[in-house]
Formats: sequence, structure tokens, C-alpha cells
Amino acid sequence: MKHLFAGLAAAALMAGTAAAQQSVTIGYSLSPESHYGVGAQAFIDTLTELSGGAWTGEHAPAGVLGGERDMIEGLQIGSLDLVITSTGPLGNFVPEVYALDLPFLFRDYAHARDTLDGEIGQELLARIDENNLVGLAWSENGFRHVTNSRHAVETPDDLAGLKLRTMENKVHMAAFTDMGAAPTPMAFPELFTALQQGVVDGQENPITVITASKFWEVQGYLTLTGHVYSPAVVLASPVLWEGLSEEEQGWFREAAKASGAATRAEVNRLEEAGVALLRDNGMEVITEIDKAPFAALAEKAYSVYSDQYGTEMIERIKAVQ
Repeated sequence: MKHLFAGLAAAALMAGTAAAQQSVTIGYSLSPESHYGVGAQAFIDTLTELSGGAWTGEHAPAGVLGGERDMIEGLQIGSLDLVITSTGPLGNFVPEVYALDLPFLFRDYAHARDTLDGEIGQELLARIDENNLVGLAWSENGFRHVTNSRHAVETPDDLAGLKLRTMENKVHMAAFTDMGAAPTPMAFPELFTALQQGVVDGQENPITVITASKFWEVQGYLTLTGHVYSPAVVLASPVLWEGLSEEEQGWFREAAKASGAATRAEVNRLEEAGVALLRDNGMEVITEIDKAPFAALAEKAYSVYSDQYGTEMIERIKAVQ
């Protein structure tokens, strides 16, 4: 009888442990070796540690769950748990974040990160929460640059007629139209094939994305325009979130912060090593251009935001020191 009770107790303990172990899936558009993959792993590691193993997670990389807009919609209906996404398509759901996508708004990485980690960033996360999503923490892609397969870009005139893939983002599309290009929005998982087949001539993304996607295989020219700072954000489904205890929600927020920090560190690393890697793989890289003519033309795109939301947020971001 003693052995029976001991066996039952052990079985009950094992069943309780198994029941307590839960897993979340983190979707993102890039490869598992990318800065998003680094961020996703940091989230999983931190959540597992904080929860004492009660929670773990798995990657869903490379757009296997759809494009970024598809994944955000999946969060809203509860078919996805967590997503690391750029803010490009997020503006379709939370228009206030369009302010972050204004061209030549952020001076450098310190300015951008201080803005997102401060009062403005927290306000925008709160606005995300009001739109059937849960904004956990800011992450990062980096400053965006232009690549194409036709010729080097050194002045706005060189953009004339280039079909450039952009995100589904009104501000980005308006800015490139004003700079002379022909913006062509499409979901990221479709981009490599579109470049390969000549559907579009080029695209614009941070070094982190260009290297992770091996765009050197289909693009010959890169110009470090730094035209837009591209943040990313860790989002959760409200369906998942509302099922968590207060303690568990704390674990998830800390895991998201760790994810953002790890992603930024990887962006720093890739910013230093990426240009050399792209050159080694045959791309012609223009590192120094006069950005003023580009900025003067792109500033017209500010009206896409300011006509509807005013200039207060723009002025507050510019004032961050």
C-alpha cells in the first residue's frame, strides 16, 4: 500500500508538472538566424527562466504564418500568440505609429532608442493596447537603405522610375513618390521572388534585413540613405494575454524587454559587419551621399501624418535629447 501511495503521488506530481508547462509560438518574417531570430530566442530563454520552466516557446520564422499584416490580424482573433513585427503594417491598425516612419526624423540610433524607451514610446504602446492588440516592448530593425538591380543611387534623380518595393505604409509610399521612385507595396515573403523575377527593381530595408535575406543574390547596388529609422515591436494576442495571471504577464513583459535588448545588440553588430559582408558578396555600396536633397523632397510626406494628427508628436520627437 505504501508503494501504491508513493506511485500515485509521483504520477500526480508528473501530471501536474506536465499540465503546468505551456508553450507559446513567436511569429516573425525573417530567418531564424536574423536579428528577429535572436530576439525571439531571448524572449523564450527569459520567459523560461522567469517562469521556472512553466512556460517555454518556439519560433515560427520566415513568414510561415503569413506576412506581417496577416500575423497582426492573427493576433487580434487569437489564432497567433506573439509576433515580432516592423511598424510598417502596424500603422494600418494603430495610425499613431505612422509618426515613427517619417523620413529623416531621427538623428541617430541614440535619438530613436531614447524616444521609444521614454514617454513617447510608452504612450504609443498604450495606443496599441487600445486596438485589440497588446504592445509588450519596442524592438528594432535599424535605419533603412535603398538597394536595386539597375544602377548606383547617389542623388534623387537616380531614383527616377525605379520600382521599389515598400511596406504597406502610406508615409513610406508618399516619401518615395516625392523622391521620384515608383513605390510598390507587397508583403515581405513575396519580395525575394519579385526581385529575382524583375517584378520590382529594388527595395529598402535596414542592413540587418538585407544581410539576413541574402539580397546580394538579386541586387547589385546598395546606398546608405538612412532615410527612415525602422523600429520593431513585440506584440501579444489579447486572447493569450487575458488568460495570464498578473505574475505571468510580468514575465511576458520582461521577456519582451529582453527580446528588444538582444535584437538591438544584434543590430549594432550587423551594422558594423554587414556592409563588408555585402561587398564581399559582390554588391557595390555607396556609403557617403548628400542626404539634404532626399530629405527636402521626402518632407512632403509628413503631411500624410500631420494633416490628420497634427504636428505635436513630430515636434516632441524632434525635441528628444
